[in-house]
Amino acid sequence: MSEKTSATASRRSVRLASVAAVATLAGLLSGPGSAADDVDASAVVTYDCDLPSGTVQVPLEVRGTFPATGEVDVPMSPVDVSMTADFEAADLAPLLPEGASEVVSTATLDVDVVQNDQTAQAQWAQFVAPATPLAGDENGKVRLAHTGEVPSVTVSAAGDVTLTAGQLTLGLSAPAVEGEEAPADPVTLTCDRSEGEAGLLATVLVPDAGTPETPDPGGETDPGEGGGEDPGDPEGEPPLPPVDTSCPDVVPQGEMDISDAPVIPPGAPPFQLNLPGQRVCGYAVGLATIKKLNGSTIINDPSEKPALLSALANQRVTVRTPQMEGGGYNMFNSLATLDLPDAESTFLAFGFQPVSAEVSFETGPLTVSTGNVMEVFGYPVNFAVVSFKQSMRLHDVTVNGVPLDVGPDCRTVRPYKVVLRGDFTGGNPYLNVLEGGPLNGTLDIPAFSGCGSGGQDLDALFTASISGPGNSIALNQANMCVPDADPSVWNCPPRLPALPGAPTPAVD
Repeated sequence: MSEKTSATASRRSVRLASVAAVATLAGLLSGPGSAADDVDASAVVTYDCDLPSGTVQVPLEVRGTFPATGEVDVPMSPVDVSMTADFEAADLAPLLPEGASEVVSTATLDVDVVQNDQTAQAQWAQFVAPATPLAGDENGKVRLAHTGEVPSVTVSAAGDVTLTAGQLTLGLSAPAVEGEEAPADPVTLTCDRSEGEAGLLATVLVPDAGTPETPDPGGETDPGEGGGEDPGDPEGEPPLPPVDTSCPDVVPQGEMDISDAPVIPPGAPPFQLNLPGQRVCGYAVGLATIKKLNGSTIINDPSEKPALLSALANQRVTVRTPQMEGGGYNMFNSLATLDLPDAESTFLAFGFQPVSAEVSFETGPLTVSTGNVMEVFGYPVNFAVVSFKQSMRLHDVTVNGVPLDVGPDCRTVRPYKVVLRGDFTGGNPYLNVLEGGPLNGTLDIPAFSGCGSGGQDLDALFTASISGPGNSIALNQANMCVPDADPSVWNCPPRLPALPGAPTPAVD
Protein backbone atom coordinates (compact mmCIF):
# COMPACT_ATOMS: atom_id res chain seq x y z
CA MET A 1 0.00 0.00 0.00
CA SER A 2 1.40 3.38 -0.91
CA GLU A 3 1.56 6.11 1.67
CA LYS A 4 -1.43 7.88 0.07
CA THR A 5 -3.63 5.33 -1.64
CA SER A 6 -7.20 5.75 -2.81
CA ALA A 7 -9.16 4.17 0.00
CA THR A 8 -12.18 4.85 1.18
CA ALA A 9 -23.97 8.82 19.60
CA SER A 10 -25.86 11.79 21.79
CA ARG A 11 -27.46 14.62 19.98
CA ARG A 12 -26.80 18.31 20.35
CA SER A 13 -28.95 21.22 19.23
CA VAL A 14 -26.76 24.18 18.26
CA ARG A 15 -27.67 27.84 18.50
CA LEU A 16 -25.74 30.76 17.04
CA ALA A 17 -26.37 33.87 19.11
CA SER A 18 -26.16 37.16 17.25
CA VAL A 19 -24.63 39.02 20.18
CA ALA A 20 -23.91 36.52 22.91
CA ALA A 21 -21.51 33.61 22.79
CA VAL A 22 -22.43 30.31 21.21
CA ALA A 23 -24.72 28.09 23.28
CA THR A 24 -24.76 24.32 22.72
CA LEU A 25 -27.68 22.21 23.92
CA ALA A 26 -27.01 18.56 24.68
CA GLY A 27 -29.99 16.44 23.67
CA LEU A 28 -30.64 13.05 22.21
CA LEU A 29 -33.44 14.18 19.89
CA SER A 30 -33.62 17.44 17.92
CA GLY A 31 -36.88 19.25 17.48
CA PRO A 32 -38.75 19.68 14.21
CA GLY A 33 -37.08 21.56 11.43
CA SER A 34 -37.96 24.71 9.57
CA ALA A 35 -41.06 24.84 7.45
CA ALA A 36 -39.04 26.23 4.55
CA ASP A 37 -38.66 24.29 1.28
CA ASP A 38 -36.09 21.52 1.40
CA VAL A 39 -33.27 20.81 -1.02
CA ASP A 40 -31.46 17.51 -1.56
CA ALA A 41 -27.71 18.02 -1.45
CA SER A 42 -24.59 15.89 -1.60
CA ALA A 43 -20.89 16.56 -1.20
CA VAL A 44 -17.79 14.39 -1.39
CA VAL A 45 -15.00 15.31 1.01
CA THR A 46 -11.65 13.51 0.92
CA TYR A 47 -10.06 12.69 4.27
CA ASP A 48 -6.60 11.58 5.35
CA CYS A 49 -7.07 8.69 7.79
CA ASP A 50 -4.23 7.37 9.89
CA LEU A 51 -3.93 3.58 9.81
CA PRO A 52 -1.23 1.56 11.56
CA SER A 53 0.27 0.88 8.13
CA GLY A 54 0.22 4.51 7.02
CA THR A 55 -2.10 7.28 5.89
CA VAL A 56 -4.82 6.56 3.35
CA GLN A 57 -7.22 8.87 1.57
CA VAL A 58 -10.88 8.15 2.23
CA PRO A 59 -13.64 9.77 0.17
CA LEU A 60 -16.67 10.55 2.35
CA GLU A 61 -19.94 11.20 0.56
CA VAL A 62 -22.40 13.20 2.68
CA ARG A 63 -26.01 13.30 1.50
CA GLY A 64 -29.00 14.93 3.10
CA THR A 65 -32.05 17.10 2.73
CA PHE A 66 -31.38 20.63 3.89
CA PRO A 67 -33.74 23.61 4.20
CA ALA A 68 -33.37 25.96 1.23
CA THR A 69 -33.97 28.92 3.50
CA GLY A 70 -34.27 29.35 7.24
CA GLU A 71 -35.90 31.68 9.70
CA VAL A 72 -34.52 33.56 12.66
CA ASP A 73 -35.17 31.68 15.93
CA VAL A 74 -36.66 28.67 14.12
CA PRO A 75 -34.61 25.45 14.29
CA MET A 76 -33.30 24.13 10.98
CA SER A 77 -32.85 20.35 10.89
CA PRO A 78 -31.21 18.46 8.03
CA VAL A 79 -32.97 15.12 7.51
CA ASP A 80 -32.25 11.83 5.75
CA VAL A 81 -28.54 12.35 6.27
CA SER A 82 -26.08 9.64 5.30
CA MET A 83 -22.29 9.44 5.37
CA THR A 84 -20.66 6.84 3.12
CA ALA A 85 -16.94 6.13 3.43
CA ASP A 86 -15.14 4.15 0.70
CA PHE A 87 -12.22 1.94 1.76
CA GLU A 88 -10.01 -0.47 -0.09
CA ALA A 89 -10.77 -3.96 1.24
CA ALA A 90 -7.03 -4.55 1.64
CA ASP A 91 -6.79 -1.57 4.01
CA LEU A 92 -9.60 -2.68 6.31
CA ALA A 93 -8.84 -6.37 6.77
CA PRO A 94 -5.68 -5.90 8.90
CA LEU A 95 -7.64 -3.72 11.35
CA LEU A 96 -10.04 -6.50 12.36
CA PRO A 97 -9.59 -9.84 14.12
CA GLU A 98 -8.25 -12.67 12.00
CA GLY A 99 -11.03 -14.50 10.21
CA ALA A 100 -13.49 -11.59 10.30
CA SER A 101 -15.67 -11.53 7.20
CA GLU A 102 -17.73 -8.42 7.98
CA VAL A 103 -17.18 -5.00 9.51
CA VAL A 104 -19.52 -2.80 11.55
CA SER A 105 -18.77 0.90 11.57
CA THR A 106 -19.80 4.01 13.49
CA ALA A 107 -19.08 7.55 12.36
CA THR A 108 -18.93 10.92 14.10
CA LEU A 109 -18.46 14.07 12.04
CA ASP A 110 -17.63 17.46 13.50
CA VAL A 111 -19.51 20.15 11.58
CA ASP A 112 -18.57 23.82 11.77
CA VAL A 113 -21.62 26.10 11.67
CA VAL A 114 -20.80 29.68 10.69
CA GLN A 115 -22.98 32.75 10.28
CA ASN A 116 -21.64 36.28 10.02
CA ASP A 117 -18.99 36.45 12.76
CA GLN A 118 -20.44 33.67 14.89
CA THR A 119 -19.13 30.10 14.90
CA ALA A 120 -20.33 26.94 16.61
CA GLN A 121 -19.45 23.29 16.25
CA ALA A 122 -22.12 20.62 15.97
CA GLN A 123 -21.40 16.92 16.17
CA TRP A 124 -23.17 14.45 13.92
CA ALA A 125 -22.68 11.51 16.22
CA GLN A 126 -23.77 7.88 16.51
CA PHE A 127 -24.13 7.31 12.78
CA VAL A 128 -24.09 3.56 12.18
CA ALA A 129 -23.21 1.39 9.18
CA PRO A 130 -24.57 -2.17 9.39
CA ALA A 131 -22.43 -5.26 8.96
CA THR A 132 -20.72 -4.96 5.56
CA PRO A 133 -18.76 -7.76 3.81
CA LEU A 134 -15.01 -7.22 3.98
CA ALA A 135 -14.56 -8.79 0.56
CA GLY A 136 -15.78 -5.59 -1.05
CA ASP A 137 -17.40 -5.13 -4.44
CA GLU A 138 -16.03 -6.17 -7.83
CA ASN A 139 -13.51 -3.33 -7.58
CA GLY A 140 -12.32 -4.30 -4.12
CA LYS A 141 -14.10 -1.36 -2.48
CA VAL A 142 -15.88 -1.58 0.88
CA ARG A 143 -18.62 1.05 1.14
CA LEU A 144 -19.54 1.84 4.73
CA ALA A 145 -22.93 3.58 4.49
CA HIS A 146 -23.72 5.29 7.81
CA THR A 147 -27.10 6.73 8.70
CA GLY A 148 -28.27 8.67 11.73
CA GLU A 149 -29.92 11.83 13.00
CA VAL A 150 -28.31 15.25 13.19
CA PRO A 151 -28.84 18.21 15.51
CA SER A 152 -30.90 21.24 14.63
CA VAL A 153 -29.32 24.67 14.17
CA THR A 154 -30.97 27.88 15.35
CA VAL A 155 -29.76 31.39 14.53
CA SER A 156 -30.71 34.75 16.01
CA ALA A 157 -29.95 36.93 12.98
CA ALA A 158 -30.26 37.03 9.21
CA GLY A 159 -27.39 35.93 6.99
CA ASP A 160 -26.02 32.88 5.20
CA VAL A 161 -25.38 29.85 7.40
CA THR A 162 -22.67 27.49 6.18
CA LEU A 163 -22.12 23.92 7.35
CA THR A 164 -18.59 22.63 6.80
CA ALA A 165 -17.27 19.13 7.48
CA GLY A 166 -14.54 18.95 10.10
CA GLN A 167 -12.79 16.01 11.72
CA LEU A 168 -14.17 12.53 11.03
CA THR A 169 -13.94 9.71 13.57
CA LEU A 170 -14.69 6.11 12.60
CA GLY A 171 -15.08 3.09 14.86
CA LEU A 172 -14.52 -0.28 13.17
CA SER A 173 -15.25 -3.68 14.67
CA ALA A 174 -16.30 -7.19 13.73
CA PRO A 175 -19.99 -7.90 14.39
CA ALA A 176 -20.97 -9.92 17.42
CA VAL A 177 -21.72 -13.59 16.86
CA GLU A 178 -24.28 -15.29 19.10
CA GLY A 179 -22.69 -17.83 21.42
CA GLU A 180 -19.18 -16.48 20.97
CA GLU A 181 -17.08 -14.08 23.00
CA ALA A 182 -17.82 -10.39 22.63
CA PRO A 183 -15.79 -8.81 19.83
CA ALA A 184 -12.72 -6.78 20.62
CA ASP A 185 -13.05 -3.05 21.26
CA PRO A 186 -13.60 -1.06 18.07
CA VAL A 187 -10.57 0.28 16.23
CA THR A 188 -10.79 4.07 16.16
CA LEU A 189 -9.66 5.97 13.07
CA THR A 190 -9.21 9.73 13.26
CA CYS A 191 -9.39 11.46 9.90
CA ASP A 192 -8.72 15.07 8.89
CA ARG A 193 -9.72 16.80 5.68
CA SER A 194 -7.14 16.39 2.96
CA GLU A 195 -5.14 19.42 1.95
CA GLY A 196 -7.12 21.67 -0.35
CA GLU A 197 -10.51 20.25 0.67
CA ALA A 198 -13.00 23.01 1.51
CA GLY A 199 -15.46 20.58 3.10
CA LEU A 200 -18.55 22.70 2.42
CA LEU A 201 -21.70 20.62 2.95
CA ALA A 202 -24.49 23.17 2.57
CA THR A 203 -25.37 26.86 2.71
CA VAL A 204 -28.73 27.98 4.07
CA LEU A 205 -29.93 31.53 3.48
CA VAL A 206 -31.67 33.14 6.44
CA PRO A 207 -33.37 36.31 5.11
CA ASP A 208 -34.21 39.35 7.16
CA ALA A 209 -37.70 38.71 8.48
CA GLY A 210 -38.48 42.42 8.84
CA THR A 211 -40.65 43.64 11.65
CA PRO A 212 -41.75 40.68 13.77
CA GLU A 213 -45.41 40.14 14.51
CA THR A 214 -44.66 38.71 17.93
CA PRO A 215 -42.60 40.15 20.81
CA ASP A 216 -38.85 39.97 20.49
CA PRO A 217 -37.77 36.59 21.94
CA GLY A 218 -34.84 38.26 23.63
CA GLY A 219 -36.86 41.05 25.20
CA GLU A 220 -38.44 41.22 28.62
CA THR A 221 -42.11 40.37 28.86
CA ASP A 222 -44.74 40.95 31.47
CA PRO A 223 -45.20 37.66 33.31
CA GLY A 224 -48.95 37.90 32.84
CA GLU A 225 -48.69 38.01 29.06
CA GLY A 226 -47.85 35.37 26.50
CA GLY A 227 -50.74 32.90 26.75
CA GLY A 228 -48.67 30.29 28.56
CA GLU A 229 -45.40 30.65 26.64
CA ASP A 230 -42.60 32.94 27.71
CA PRO A 231 -40.98 34.23 24.49
CA GLY A 232 -37.75 34.76 26.41
CA ASP A 233 -37.57 31.31 27.98
CA PRO A 234 -37.22 28.68 25.24
CA GLU A 235 -34.82 30.75 23.13
CA GLY A 236 -33.20 28.49 20.59
CA GLU A 237 -35.76 25.70 21.02
CA PRO A 238 -38.38 24.45 18.52
CA PRO A 239 -41.85 26.02 18.47
CA LEU A 240 -43.58 24.71 21.57
CA PRO A 241 -47.07 23.24 21.93
CA PRO A 242 -49.71 24.98 24.04
CA VAL A 243 -49.03 24.65 27.73
CA ASP A 244 -51.50 24.24 30.58
CA THR A 245 -52.94 27.59 31.60
CA SER A 246 -53.76 26.71 35.20
CA CYS A 247 -52.54 24.44 37.94
CA PRO A 248 -54.13 21.00 38.06
CA ASP A 249 -56.17 20.04 41.09
CA VAL A 250 -53.42 17.77 42.40
CA VAL A 251 -52.38 17.56 46.05
CA PRO A 252 -48.95 15.95 46.53
CA GLN A 253 -49.09 12.90 48.77
CA GLY A 254 -46.38 11.16 50.77
CA GLU A 255 -43.73 11.91 53.35
CA MET A 256 -40.97 14.45 52.95
CA ASP A 257 -37.41 13.11 52.96
CA ILE A 258 -34.94 15.74 54.15
CA SER A 259 -32.05 13.32 54.68
CA ASP A 260 -30.06 14.86 51.82
CA ALA A 261 -30.35 18.46 53.03
CA PRO A 262 -27.54 19.98 55.13
CA VAL A 263 -27.82 18.97 58.77
CA ILE A 264 -28.24 21.81 61.23
CA PRO A 265 -24.95 22.38 63.10
CA PRO A 266 -24.90 21.48 66.80
CA GLY A 267 -26.25 24.19 69.07
CA ALA A 268 -29.54 25.56 70.26
CA PRO A 269 -32.67 23.76 69.05
CA PRO A 270 -34.34 25.45 66.07
CA PHE A 271 -37.87 26.70 65.79
CA GLN A 272 -39.97 24.47 63.52
CA LEU A 273 -43.34 25.29 62.00
CA ASN A 274 -45.61 22.92 60.06
CA LEU A 275 -47.97 24.61 57.59
CA PRO A 276 -50.64 23.52 55.08
CA GLY A 277 -48.36 24.69 52.25
CA GLN A 278 -49.10 26.98 49.32
CA ARG A 279 -50.49 25.28 46.19
CA VAL A 280 -48.18 26.01 43.25
CA CYS A 281 -47.25 24.49 39.91
CA GLY A 282 -44.65 24.96 37.20
CA TYR A 283 -42.58 23.28 34.52
CA ALA A 284 -39.26 21.51 34.99
CA VAL A 285 -37.44 20.19 31.93
CA GLY A 286 -34.05 18.60 31.61
CA LEU A 287 -31.55 16.14 30.26
CA ALA A 288 -30.52 12.73 31.56
CA THR A 289 -27.10 11.56 30.37
CA ILE A 290 -26.20 7.87 30.54
CA LYS A 291 -22.47 7.50 31.13
CA LYS A 292 -22.06 4.19 29.29
CA LEU A 293 -23.87 5.52 26.23
CA ASN A 294 -22.39 9.02 26.22
CA GLY A 295 -25.79 10.26 25.11
CA SER A 296 -28.61 12.32 26.58
CA THR A 297 -32.37 11.94 26.72
CA ILE A 298 -34.71 14.89 27.05
CA ILE A 299 -36.78 14.68 30.22
CA ASN A 300 -40.27 16.25 30.12
CA ASP A 301 -39.65 17.31 26.53
CA PRO A 302 -40.86 20.92 26.04
CA SER A 303 -41.47 20.26 22.34
CA GLU A 304 -44.05 17.58 23.20
CA LYS A 305 -46.68 17.73 25.95
CA PRO A 306 -44.67 18.37 29.13
CA ALA A 307 -46.10 17.59 32.55
CA LEU A 308 -46.54 20.14 35.30
CA LEU A 309 -44.79 19.87 38.63
CA SER A 310 -47.34 20.37 41.42
CA ALA A 311 -46.17 21.33 44.90
CA LEU A 312 -47.25 22.41 48.35
CA ALA A 313 -44.67 25.11 48.92
CA ASN A 314 -43.07 25.67 52.30
CA GLN A 315 -45.01 23.08 54.30
CA ARG A 316 -42.31 22.93 56.93
CA VAL A 317 -40.09 25.79 58.07
CA THR A 318 -37.05 25.34 60.33
CA VAL A 319 -35.33 28.46 61.69
CA ARG A 320 -32.48 29.25 64.09
CA THR A 321 -31.24 32.83 64.27
CA PRO A 322 -27.54 33.67 63.78
CA GLN A 323 -27.27 34.98 67.34
CA MET A 324 -28.26 31.65 68.84
CA GLU A 325 -25.76 28.99 69.85
CA GLY A 326 -24.50 27.15 66.79
CA GLY A 327 -25.29 29.96 64.35
CA GLY A 328 -28.09 30.61 61.92
CA TYR A 329 -30.00 27.97 59.98
CA ASN A 330 -33.03 28.33 57.72
CA MET A 331 -34.71 25.50 55.83
CA PHE A 332 -37.96 25.56 53.85
CA ASN A 333 -39.35 22.16 52.85
CA SER A 334 -41.90 21.57 50.11
CA LEU A 335 -43.58 18.38 48.89
CA ALA A 336 -44.13 17.97 45.16
CA THR A 337 -45.27 15.48 42.54
CA LEU A 338 -44.31 15.13 38.87
CA ASP A 339 -45.84 12.49 36.61
CA LEU A 340 -43.27 12.47 33.82
CA PRO A 341 -44.30 11.53 30.28
CA ASP A 342 -42.41 8.82 28.42
CA ALA A 343 -39.07 9.76 26.92
CA GLU A 344 -37.56 8.41 23.73
CA SER A 345 -33.99 7.12 23.85
CA THR A 346 -31.65 5.94 21.12
CA PHE A 347 -28.28 4.38 21.85
CA LEU A 348 -25.65 1.98 20.56
CA ALA A 349 -25.64 -1.28 22.46
CA PHE A 350 -22.03 -2.43 22.92
CA GLY A 351 -20.93 0.55 20.86
CA PHE A 352 -22.32 -0.50 17.49
CA GLN A 353 -25.86 -1.91 17.67
CA PRO A 354 -28.48 0.88 17.27
CA VAL A 355 -31.28 0.49 19.81
CA SER A 356 -34.32 2.75 20.30
CA ALA A 357 -36.69 2.53 23.24
CA GLU A 358 -39.47 4.36 25.00
CA VAL A 359 -38.64 5.02 28.65
CA SER A 360 -41.37 5.26 31.29
CA PHE A 361 -40.62 6.76 34.70
CA GLU A 362 -42.36 5.94 37.96
CA THR A 363 -41.49 8.88 40.17
CA GLY A 364 -42.20 9.07 43.88
CA PRO A 365 -42.88 12.23 45.91
CA LEU A 366 -40.32 15.00 45.50
CA THR A 367 -38.89 16.80 48.50
CA VAL A 368 -37.60 20.32 47.83
CA SER A 369 -35.38 21.76 50.57
CA THR A 370 -33.97 25.27 50.30
CA GLY A 371 -32.33 27.59 52.78
CA ASN A 372 -28.97 28.59 54.21
CA VAL A 373 -26.53 27.85 56.98
CA MET A 374 -24.74 30.72 58.71
CA GLU A 375 -22.03 30.68 61.33
CA VAL A 376 -22.19 33.24 64.14
CA PHE A 377 -21.60 36.66 62.50
CA GLY A 378 -20.65 34.86 59.29
CA TYR A 379 -22.00 34.84 55.75
CA PRO A 380 -24.92 32.58 54.80
CA VAL A 381 -24.18 29.54 52.63
CA ASN A 382 -27.20 28.76 50.47
CA PHE A 383 -28.41 25.29 49.60
CA ALA A 384 -31.11 23.76 47.41
CA VAL A 385 -31.79 20.03 47.32
CA VAL A 386 -34.47 18.13 45.40
CA SER A 387 -34.69 14.40 46.07
CA PHE A 388 -36.99 11.59 45.02
CA LYS A 389 -37.06 7.89 44.22
CA GLN A 390 -37.70 6.65 40.73
CA SER A 391 -37.96 3.47 38.66
CA MET A 392 -37.33 3.12 34.93
CA ARG A 393 -39.21 0.84 32.53
CA LEU A 394 -38.29 0.17 28.88
CA HIS A 395 -40.83 -0.67 26.19
CA ASP A 396 -41.41 -0.32 22.44
CA VAL A 397 -37.81 -1.33 21.79
CA THR A 398 -36.32 -1.67 18.31
CA VAL A 399 -32.89 -2.97 17.32
CA ASN A 400 -31.62 -1.89 13.91
CA GLY A 401 -35.19 -0.78 13.23
CA VAL A 402 -36.62 -4.23 14.00
CA PRO A 403 -39.08 -4.46 16.95
CA LEU A 404 -37.76 -6.38 19.94
CA ASP A 405 -40.32 -7.76 22.39
CA VAL A 406 -38.95 -7.00 25.86
CA GLY A 407 -42.18 -7.84 27.66
CA PRO A 408 -44.39 -5.59 29.79
CA ASP A 409 -42.13 -5.40 32.84
CA CYS A 410 -38.58 -4.62 31.64
CA ARG A 411 -37.48 -2.32 34.45
CA THR A 412 -34.82 -1.52 37.01
CA VAL A 413 -34.72 -4.17 39.73
CA ARG A 414 -35.40 -1.55 42.38
CA PRO A 415 -36.11 2.18 42.63
CA TYR A 416 -33.06 4.42 42.60
CA LYS A 417 -32.68 7.71 44.42
CA VAL A 418 -32.19 10.95 42.55
CA VAL A 419 -30.63 13.88 44.41
CA LEU A 420 -30.37 17.21 42.59
CA ARG A 421 -28.59 20.25 43.99
CA GLY A 422 -28.77 23.91 43.09
CA ASP A 423 -25.82 25.67 41.52
CA PHE A 424 -25.07 29.00 43.19
CA THR A 425 -22.06 29.94 41.07
CA GLY A 426 -24.05 31.36 38.13
CA GLY A 427 -26.43 34.23 37.69
CA ASN A 428 -29.66 32.26 38.12
CA PRO A 429 -29.35 30.28 41.37
CA TYR A 430 -32.09 28.06 42.77
CA LEU A 431 -32.98 30.14 45.83
CA ASN A 432 -36.45 28.74 46.55
CA VAL A 433 -39.15 26.56 45.07
CA LEU A 434 -41.17 29.56 43.87
CA GLU A 435 -38.40 31.09 41.76
CA GLY A 436 -36.86 27.82 40.57
CA GLY A 437 -33.57 27.62 38.70
CA PRO A 438 -30.99 25.05 37.57
CA LEU A 439 -30.47 21.74 39.37
CA ASN A 440 -27.84 19.05 38.77
CA GLY A 441 -27.06 15.63 40.16
CA THR A 442 -25.68 12.16 39.52
CA LEU A 443 -27.28 8.78 40.07
CA ASP A 444 -26.63 5.06 39.99
CA ILE A 445 -28.94 3.10 37.71
CA PRO A 446 -29.59 -0.45 39.01
CA ALA A 447 -29.60 -3.59 36.91
CA PHE A 448 -32.61 -4.45 34.76
CA SER A 449 -34.89 -7.44 35.18
CA GLY A 450 -38.02 -8.81 33.54
CA CYS A 451 -36.71 -8.02 30.05
CA GLY A 452 -37.58 -10.50 27.34
CA SER A 453 -40.36 -12.77 26.16
CA GLY A 454 -40.81 -16.28 24.85
CA GLY A 455 -37.99 -17.56 27.03
CA GLN A 456 -35.51 -14.94 25.81
CA ASP A 457 -33.63 -13.21 28.65
CA LEU A 458 -32.54 -9.69 27.72
CA ASP A 459 -31.71 -8.49 31.23
CA ALA A 460 -27.97 -8.64 30.62
CA LEU A 461 -28.22 -6.58 27.41
CA PHE A 462 -29.84 -3.58 29.06
CA THR A 463 -27.88 -3.92 32.28
CA ALA A 464 -24.60 -3.90 30.35
CA SER A 465 -25.69 -0.97 28.16
CA ILE A 466 -27.33 1.31 30.73
CA SER A 467 -26.84 0.34 34.39
CA GLY A 468 -24.07 1.71 36.56
CA PRO A 469 -22.87 4.82 38.43
CA GLY A 470 -21.89 8.26 37.20
CA ASN A 471 -25.04 9.09 35.23
CA SER A 472 -26.11 12.73 35.35
CA ILE A 473 -29.34 14.69 35.38
CA ALA A 474 -29.69 18.42 34.74
CA LEU A 475 -33.04 20.17 35.24
CA ASN A 476 -34.28 23.70 34.80
CA GLN A 477 -37.34 24.64 36.86
CA ALA A 478 -39.32 27.71 35.84
CA ASN A 479 -40.94 30.18 38.21
CA MET A 480 -43.95 28.67 39.93
CA CYS A 481 -47.51 29.76 39.25
CA VAL A 482 -49.49 30.48 42.45
CA PRO A 483 -53.10 30.07 41.28
CA ASP A 484 -54.69 31.14 44.56
CA ALA A 485 -52.91 34.52 44.49
CA ASP A 486 -52.96 37.38 41.98
CA PRO A 487 -52.13 35.59 38.69
CA SER A 488 -50.69 38.76 37.13
CA VAL A 489 -48.03 38.80 39.83
CA TRP A 490 -47.42 35.10 40.48
CA ASN A 491 -46.28 33.76 37.10
CA CYS A 492 -49.60 32.44 35.86
CA PRO A 493 -50.14 30.76 33.50
CA PRO A 494 -47.06 28.55 34.04
CA ARG A 495 -44.26 29.11 31.56
CA LEU A 496 -41.76 26.72 30.02
CA PRO A 497 -38.09 27.16 30.90
CA ALA A 498 -35.21 26.53 28.53
CA LEU A 499 -33.51 23.17 28.48
CA PRO A 500 -30.23 23.03 30.41
CA GLY A 501 -27.50 24.57 28.29
CA ALA A 502 -29.82 27.04 26.56
CA PRO A 503 -29.58 30.79 27.18
CA THR A 504 -30.86 31.66 30.65
CA PRO A 505 -34.50 32.86 30.52
CA ALA A 506 -35.01 36.59 30.87
CA VAL A 507 -35.83 37.71 34.40
CA ASP A 508 -38.93 39.89 34.49
